[in-house]
Amino acid sequence: MNFHEVRFPPTLSFGSIGGPERLTEVVTLANGHEERNTPWAHSRRRYDAGVGMRSLDDVETLIAFFEARRGQLFGFRWKDWSDHKSGLPSAAVAPGDQVIGQGDGHRTAFALIKTYRSGGHSYARPIVKPVAGSVLVALEGDPQVESVHYSLDPATGIITFDAAPAEGAEITAGFEFDVPVRFDTDRIQTSVASFQAGDVPSVPVVEVRV
Repeated sequence: MNFHEVRFPPTLSFGSIGGPERLTEVVTLANGHEERNTPWAHSRRRYDAGVGMRSLDDVETLIAFFEARRGQLFGFRWKDWSDHKSGLPSAAVAPGDQVIGQGDGHRTAFALIKTYRSGGHSYARPIVKPVAGSVLVALEGDPQVESVHYSLDPATGIITFDAAPAEGAEITAGFEFDVPVRFDTDRIQTSVASFQAGDVPSVPVVEVRV
């Protein structure tokens, strides 16, 4: 997998614009009704890193990061400041933030997820790039200790318990996370004159499946 476990400088992603996108196929029938479907099980996020540039030093940092990733070749981590926690952005991470599974007495590995709810509907988003050191896990409300009760793979978001949780035991977790992305261009164009006048380069970034 062409992916570097390195985070795009958070000071540069702060202030960027972007968010989730979906792919919906809409067919209008002869009677005016619509049929809607999607080939995507999960949304994909897009951002513009250029909006976060505030100085020529920022541009230099961007170019160095871009060159080290070889343009679009290697993916990297991205902090989405509007959505990077298991709970509310204003709240501290807590081990009961998200239900990630139930024990069956045999299974030991569980994937981190974040569930978005509105009305009676919900969407479970896989979290594959948790921030190391931020993950808190609880079993039936009892906080667990990493390296004692479980281990975490920060490159996949998989939690593995040393002993399989009992049947019916609720497993919860709280965490911060990054989005796996790549540059969506092989070219960055900058102008010293225009940048000083308030113009910034457009640097598109797109989420990748890992």
